[in-house]
Amino acid sequence: MAGHIGLGRGLVAVLSLVACLSCAAAGGRSGGGEARQRLEVRRHLKRLNKTPVKSITSPDGDIIDCVHVSHQPAFDHPFLKNHTIQMRPTFHPEGLFDENKVTSQRKSPSIAQLWHQNGRCPEDTIPIRRTSRDDVLRASSVKRYGRKKHRSTPNPLSVDPDLLNESGHQHAIAYVEGDKYYGAKATINVWQPRTQQPNEFSLSQLWILGGSFGEDLNSIEAGWQVSPDLYGDNNTRLFTYWTSDAYQATGCYNLLCSGFIQINNAIAMGASIYPISNYDGSQYDINILVWKDPKEGNWWMQFGNGYVLGYWPSFLFSYLADSASMIEWGGEVVNSEPDGEHTSTEMGSGHFPEEGFSKASYFRNIQIVDGSNNLRAPKGIGAFTEQSNCYDVQNGNNGEWGQYFYYGGPGRNSNCP
Repeated sequence: MAGHIGLGRGLVAVLSLVACLSCAAAGGRSGGGEARQRLEVRRHLKRLNKTPVKSITSPDGDIIDCVHVSHQPAFDHPFLKNHTIQMRPTFHPEGLFDENKVTSQRKSPSIAQLWHQNGRCPEDTIPIRRTSRDDVLRASSVKRYGRKKHRSTPNPLSVDPDLLNESGHQHAIAYVEGDKYYGAKATINVWQPRTQQPNEFSLSQLWILGGSFGEDLNSIEAGWQVSPDLYGDNNTRLFTYWTSDAYQATGCYNLLCSGFIQINNAIAMGASIYPISNYDGSQYDINILVWKDPKEGNWWMQFGNGYVLGYWPSFLFSYLADSASMIEWGGEVVNSEPDGEHTSTEMGSGHFPEEGFSKASYFRNIQIVDGSNNLRAPKGIGAFTEQSNCYDVQNGNNGEWGQYFYYGGPGRNSNCP
């Protein structure tokens, strides 16, 4: 009997030893995994955060690095190694809407970025929002940091609404299609919508689209967004995005991958916009123009009435190397359906279009760039939203605002459960 007990004890001891070795191995693996991730994050930050000439701390906590124009992330791209920077577009579109003609109470005061309160970047540099370790760690992986999820572009022609809601993205947009488009412009009302979950966002932008809505979609996007996941706060920020394969492997927000070439030293992609509109109070808006240079073929972006920010080289794209086949303007949110209910993440001002000026969010002076490089009002503009009880859109037209629309909504409410 005693021998059996001794054998039992010995077996337990052996099993315990094996268990401990397994634990140690697992711990080593997990520790090794953490070490690998730390190394990966460090390398990624080194790639993104170029050595600055000067750094400015913004009142919102952002650090803006003034990086020499020739050292920006764009030039990590193998096709841009010997690229000569185009310091200005060959042509501007003809017929830019003259904002100075707007004389009524609806004229907006000038708008800037928060970091300007603490300094400016010198000539021959560009301002880049510094990426922190926390920024990268909030992403699902280092590889996915700075990228949108697949299928986040509204497709008004889809006959299958389930497909649109599958990725949790919802929209309220105006759009045109059926022609060749070489750019788009809009004046966009700026708000600070509330997001319910950290992994949700709310944005207002224009889309310049080429190709089908399958795996080959080309898209250039610009506007403002609130994205706690991307930036770690609820500030309203200027952003751009591009992709040439429907958000799969190419493209990113702002300057978080090589692609967009910035030439402007005054405006930082991803930095906070200031001031923003108040409900039933002061209204602020921004002008965004994206157009294709008819000579060089690059897609340029202008912010405000004078800030030419830079360009996307045409080689980044397949369809957009020629022209766009669809333009969209409007809002987008992520509805992650927390607790099985519609999110209460707001779009625009968080109020429905029918509330009108100073209460609802708007796009005004909507224009497209045609094949003759002229800006003009779009013909046959359509409107689209997946669930109008959650977020809606209403088109209009008048002499002062040209083509315009109000859009947005509160998300979850009694008619949007």
